Amino acid sequence: MTGFTSIKYFSDNVGESVTIRGWLMQSRGSGKVRFLIVRDSTGITQCVAEEDTVGTELFDLAKGLGQESALKVTGTVSEEPRAEGGFELHVTSLEIVGESVDFPITPKSHGTDFLLTNRHLWLRSRRQLSIMRIRDEVVTAIREFFRENDFVLIDTPILTGAIGESAGTLFSTEYFDLGNAYLAQTGQLYLEAAIYAFEKVYCLGPTFRAEKSKTRRHLTEFWMTEGEMAFVDSDGNMDLQERLVSFVVKRVLELRAGDLEALKRDTAHLKKVVPPFERISYDEAIKLLKDQGKEVEWGKDLGGEDETILTKLFEKPVFVYDYPKKVKAFYMKQHPDREKLVKCSDLLAPEGYGEIIGGSEREDDYDRLLFRIREEGLPEEAYGWYLDLRRYGSVQHSGFGLGIERTVAWICGIEHLREAIPFPRMMGRIYP
Repeated sequence: MTGFTSIKYFSDNVGESVTIRGWLMQSRGSGKVRFLIVRDSTGITQCVAEEDTVGTELFDLAKGLGQESALKVTGTVSEEPRAEGGFELHVTSLEIVGESVDFPITPKSHGTDFLLTNRHLWLRSRRQLSIMRIRDEVVTAIREFFRENDFVLIDTPILTGAIGESAGTLFSTEYFDLGNAYLAQTGQLYLEAAIYAFEKVYCLGPTFRAEKSKTRRHLTEFWMTEGEMAFVDSDGNMDLQERLVSFVVKRVLELRAGDLEALKRDTAHLKKVVPPFERISYDEAIKLLKDQGKEVEWGKDLGGEDETILTKLFEKPVFVYDYPKKVKAFYMKQHPDREKLVKCSDLLAPEGYGEIIGGSEREDDYDRLLFRIREEGLPEEAYGWYLDLRRYGSVQHSGFGLGIERTVAWICGIEHLREAIPFPRMMGRIYP
């Protein structure tokens, strides 16, 4: 379709008449001038309607427009440094495409429950627009990073018979005559199969955890990107992760500066996210926590409060590596020198945001992996194919999973994951 332009291209049309299509976010003015703040897919602009130019009938139409009315606006583009985007549109004609009356989300304050119930409409607000654009940039940057580093995309199944993490946090469903199937907690096991074909692979998709948690760091459905690499140890795994995170943050700083500014994000913190990141052992983390007056017991997993304390001690993301085996998954590589530890790492984002990546070197020995499956009481028959990977050309390999929402929340500087995903799923919410 021709005859329309987008707000982002106003710089190419100064002094020319153009038509845009979008939605009315705000209307203000007095006397014979009306300022219409209009949004399209590319930006936000100010449309100036003057009664002497458009006539009384059209001016009265502009005055009566409801918030979020869909419009076609024609006018002349002019430079205006004080206006959003540096340009404005002087209206010559206006057409209502879709009327909006009494839009429920107004500039006044609304409660969280109300906003979540109206999430389908809340997405149109300035704050949510910026968060979703940054999320889009994060995902795009992740894909570009993997492509530039010769990774192959492998789309792993959502329905699975094999458990990747804790059996207690699985969503299950009947699968025809084959018993129970589960919504995937991770694509990792399938990525491990793919490294023997492609060496370096990744997936990016939804993940499901039936974890009965109501904290700001948890959702029951979230998105994760996972990478898996043959011939890579735990240190090399951390090297790749810090390069990925730095690449993503740099890309957002370069291409979404306006959205970060709209969120009032202090980018000074983000500009420090460059390799190398700090690396401390689990033992060192426990000592640091005790030095900060936190009562912690060696052998326990680090909780959200522990991670918050640790990350406030560092200006950049920090790795905590080599955790106790009993708090980690069965597939993690046994530490060569300490039987109680596994070769793994968590990457904690600074400013109190905590874990955004979990990764490990994988157990590549058939007998040791079989022992761990039995030790954890997992259904051995469901892992026959996974064990096969250790029988036919097994190699040292490592991988990780990065939570999209946790990463977006950190980069945006927002408190809760519910704003970092278009339609959040939590324990007490599956609407809309």
